[in-house]
Amino acid sequence: MNQKEQTGFFRRNPFFRVLFREIDRMSSSFIYLFITLLGPLIAFVLLLAIFNEGVPRNLSVALVDQDNSALSRKMGMWIDAAPEAEIAMRLPNLAEAYQRMETGHVDAVVVIPEETEKNILKGVQQQIPVFINNSNILKGGYLQKGIYKTLATMSGGIKVQVAMKHGLSEKQALANAQPVRLHQHVLFNPFGNYAYFLLTALLPLMVVVFTLLSTVYAVGTEVRDGTGPEWLEHSGGSVIVGVAGKLLPYTLLFSVLATVMNVILFVQMGTPLRGEFMLIVLGELLLILAYQFLGILLVAVTSNLRLSLSLGSAYSMMALTFSGLTFPQFAMPVIAKAFTWLFPFTYWVKLFISQAIRGEAAVLGVRYLAIIPLFVLLSVALFPRLKRILQNEKFWGKV
Repeated sequence: MNQKEQTGFFRRNPFFRVLFREIDRMSSSFIYLFITLLGPLIAFVLLLAIFNEGVPRNLSVALVDQDNSALSRKMGMWIDAAPEAEIAMRLPNLAEAYQRMETGHVDAVVVIPEETEKNILKGVQQQIPVFINNSNILKGGYLQKGIYKTLATMSGGIKVQVAMKHGLSEKQALANAQPVRLHQHVLFNPFGNYAYFLLTALLPLMVVVFTLLSTVYAVGTEVRDGTGPEWLEHSGGSVIVGVAGKLLPYTLLFSVLATVMNVILFVQMGTPLRGEFMLIVLGELLLILAYQFLGILLVAVTSNLRLSLSLGSAYSMMALTFSGLTFPQFAMPVIAKAFTWLFPFTYWVKLFISQAIRGEAAVLGVRYLAIIPLFVLLSVALFPRLKRILQNEKFWGKV
């Protein structure tokens, strides 16, 4: 086949006619460039910048030192040295410190009462009041853990010193201060790194959001602009060929984006990869296809571009909430638990955790992988309605 015959084949073949037509449409509008390339990359950069530290550090603490002793100053230094906390201000009284916390200037207040050092040296128990702004549960819990660990460590050290002064050996004093010692093994995120916890879901979520919205826009504009008959004419009247040729450029682009995501997760961040990487890659491809076909489903059901974009945005963003990652599925009400199965993203998260984090057997990951194509089949069932919408003028022109 010479070059002229090859060119003629591509021009006559319905699939390639639709493919080249879609590439022309994509190159003619900045919107396509944004939803397929710029938008996802900007989202990636923003998320990486937000979670650059991995864990919250140097959260602001106000110290009210009413004792002004060597021990209280040391206590303040220890709290300031903790990675979670930073003594942002030292205030004379609790009322002023509490006001600063209410206005958001500090996240916690630590009060060291008068005669703290004297009471401790006498062997009298001394309470150290700590006030934490827990409106942000994540930040409040992390700060509480850091301050508590610091004060508990210091308290243990004081107990050891007092015990040794009473004649106990260092080993006996340590055993007396901490008779039960926890030997913990954190299995799947030993660093307590929020980047591992959240970015492994948020980066794929960005791929999902832009995949769904780009498909809705690409198909919805055909309905809005009344170009559906032209699209079908290029596909030889076959809606299957038309959909395949239209979606292929987006599938390839978002597959490349998923590859970039994998490089970020596994190479740059060092996210554990204990299972079958190819299962994860296959899962990403199926996830992209599932959300592309769900985009077609939305347009077929609503025949309205704006409504489809609104529903698509809500549906894709809800996926994180119902994935079971931020709140466990087993603790959800029955209705909420049922909703979790309505999102392909749920199964992909389970697949990712199974293969990347836990390193489970491949067969356990395949069970999640097998469910995702069902969303594609559901959308294919509405192809006849999509064809009718594309051909019927009464559906055209809706914003």
